[in-house]
Amino acid sequence: MLEAIFELIGEFLLQIVSEALIELGFHSLGEPFRRAPDPWLAALGYTLFGTILGGISLLVFPDNLVPDAWRLANLIVTPIAAGGLMALMGAWRERRGQSVLMIDKFSYGYLFALSFALIRFFFAA
Repeated sequence: MLEAIFELIGEFLLQIVSEALIELGFHSLGEPFRRAPDPWLAALGYTLFGTILGGISLLVFPDNLVPDAWRLANLIVTPIAAGGLMALMGAWRERRGQSVLMIDKFSYGYLFALSFALIRFFFAA
């Protein structure tokens, strides 16, 4: 049971760290581009980035980190938690007067994490 909990936490951390790195990269690139992007195009972009990073994560961690009994629960819960953490990070940035990107909102963070998790769900051994 303890091993299953560590594997769930590992899968969650893998997604959170990837999403945080993307968020940091977009913040560094986002400064010159201050016009508001199209929400549908942004959703497609974050889904694409999540899919690409999910594929790259398979090169680093080809085995599934979550036991088979927990895989579906991980697919449902982890993207919701990741989206929630991105929304919290966005609120924190807003309170500090920093720029807030679209990935700092729940829906875009959720899309990123869901596409990441779906790739790992279907292709991790």
